Amino acid sequence: MTRARMTGSQRRNQLIEVARGLFAERGYEASSIEEIAQRAQVSKPVVYEHFGGKEGLYAVVVDREMADLLQRITSSLSSHRSRERVEQVALALLTYIEECTDGFRILVRDSPADVRSGTFSSLLNDAISQVEHILAEDFGRRGMATEFASLYAQALVGMVSVTAQWWLDERDPPKEIVAAHLVNLCWNGLKYLEKSPSLQSERVNQDSD
Repeated sequence: MTRARMTGSQRRNQLIEVARGLFAERGYEASSIEEIAQRAQVSKPVVYEHFGGKEGLYAVVVDREMADLLQRITSSLSSHRSRERVEQVALALLTYIEECTDGFRILVRDSPADVRSGTFSSLLNDAISQVEHILAEDFGRRGMATEFASLYAQALVGMVSVTAQWWLDERDPPKEIVAAHLVNLCWNGLKYLEKSPSLQSERVNQDSD
């Protein structure tokens, strides 16, 4: 029986899915147009026709993953109180990792040198900027130094993102427990912040002088 010919849209989506799996498995540099074409059972010119080359195909794959992840995170922020927002954001990221493992592996891998946006690092930078703004307002209300909001934003976003990357391979404990512990550290840590923290060793030295 003759196999039905794919439409242009169907072929494009097929190539994206094939490339997505290969980029997740091997990374950008180790993947080739030739192997993508082989896996899709097409000639290399077909891939070039749709995407112009490996970089163009990679950019489309990353853009799709970023759009999916951003939609999940944005939806999680829609209608919850402060602590619940933190919980839902953590769960949204972990759920994305659970359901779109290949996509997350692509986002956290090193991207081509000339790709400056649409990567996990650019997403983290956006998140840090938003968290910094929220913390600066909170610090101001509590009489704390707002110039350190950027430092705390880096620490909080870094903690969640690094834990998420660890969980990518561990998958234990379940995502709900991971999210609960992340929120426990974030929320209670922020709740009991000292206004003028110092190292314990410095305090001991000052007391002994």
